[in-house]
Amino acid sequence: MQKRFKLTWFILIAIFILVGVYFIPPVNARLAPRLDSLRAQIKYFINPPQDATFQPSGKSITPTVISGITSTQAAIATPKLDSTSTPGPTLAPTLTTTPLPATVNLSGFKYIDQKNRWNYCGPANLTMALNYWSWKGNRDDIARVIKPGVQDPKLDFIQQGRSDVNVMPYELVDFVNEQTEFRALSRLGGSIDLAKTLVAAKFPLIVEKGYYEKDYTGKIAWLGHYQFVTGYDDVKQQFIVQDTWNDGPNFHISYKDFAAGQAWQAFDNIFIVVYPKDREKDVLSLLGPYADETWASGHALSIAQDQVSKTTGMDLFFAWYAKGTSHVALQQYVDAATAYDQAFAVYNQLGKDDKQRPYRMMWYQTGPYFAYYYAGRYQDVINLANITLTDTISKPTLEESIFWRGRAEYMIGDTPSAVADFREALRLHPKWSPAIQALQDLGIQP
Repeated sequence: MQKRFKLTWFILIAIFILVGVYFIPPVNARLAPRLDSLRAQIKYFINPPQDATFQPSGKSITPTVISGITSTQAAIATPKLDSTSTPGPTLAPTLTTTPLPATVNLSGFKYIDQKNRWNYCGPANLTMALNYWSWKGNRDDIARVIKPGVQDPKLDFIQQGRSDVNVMPYELVDFVNEQTEFRALSRLGGSIDLAKTLVAAKFPLIVEKGYYEKDYTGKIAWLGHYQFVTGYDDVKQQFIVQDTWNDGPNFHISYKDFAAGQAWQAFDNIFIVVYPKDREKDVLSLLGPYADETWASGHALSIAQDQVSKTTGMDLFFAWYAKGTSHVALQQYVDAATAYDQAFAVYNQLGKDDKQRPYRMMWYQTGPYFAYYYAGRYQDVINLANITLTDTISKPTLEESIFWRGRAEYMIGDTPSAVADFREALRLHPKWSPAIQALQDLGIQP
């Protein structure tokens, strides 16, 4: 009995020591990611994320009145997440007809990778784009603003930002316009010819696109990824890109693969251009009609509609999704909701073979929340957010999904849940203006 008593105390003391050692910052920094990975593997084994499906109800709900403020008024008060907070270019667009050289390979930038960091393709690519124009900062300077992560003193800077799995294009643009002396803009509906035009004029661009990579289960998984386009070769029909991950510097990719349905088209052909303020007239001239953001979104819509009529399977899912995104950009929310309904219907019919369903889609593109919310389909917003946060990711750390769920909860009269979600979004992304604004609109100080 005495031996068993001593053994029990020995085990308890050993556990206490191990727990204490685990929370020593250097040890925690090494072990926490491994434990998180193990936790994710167990969860994904029990509930494979590619099995998760969303079934839109299509039902709209009449807004409630809360504390004398209609939910419609509250919706207007909260800033949009798909536009920059600073004014865009105002100069009139003109067309350029200068013949392009057959090959271009820009220099004057330093290759930056995303290694030894988590979810860093956004900061790494933006660093290259800014360094090209002689900006002196680095990838961590950008990350501290756009993906600061949970401010847990037990975690170092790298681990704090680990939970933020994605940086939206508007966040990259806003960083340039608000934190530097340079300018940036983003547009939908880009094309191979436009990309070549910009590069030939010595304006490299950042694009967001999809790609495939084997995950820890050995299956091919679809992910979103930024790339920095710095050259092209018409002879070989290839772009030259700086890839911050596996493909590395000066990677050559065919025009066809670059613009494929599951690559650039999956992100509605979005692109970002960074430039000095005094070169704005040159950029707008090169963009031609793309200088008008509404025209660009309309053009993206026409591309998506064309793809809907031509594609099948996973490419058809991406085409319908891009169509919805274009409608959102044009503030055509009911049409956008219909397009997203079609996208999810196609998604739910996709097979689950070596190429998994692209279950990470809502991590990168939150257009369905805009569409369903502004179409009055608040329960669809909540249901989609719940599936995204519970079934497609190991930890519910997507602040955009939490934020939109909060907005929808407020609309149906569940103010306590809305406040809790706004606070959680702000915990995950400190100083995030949409969450701050949402709380202030309710008379609550963040």
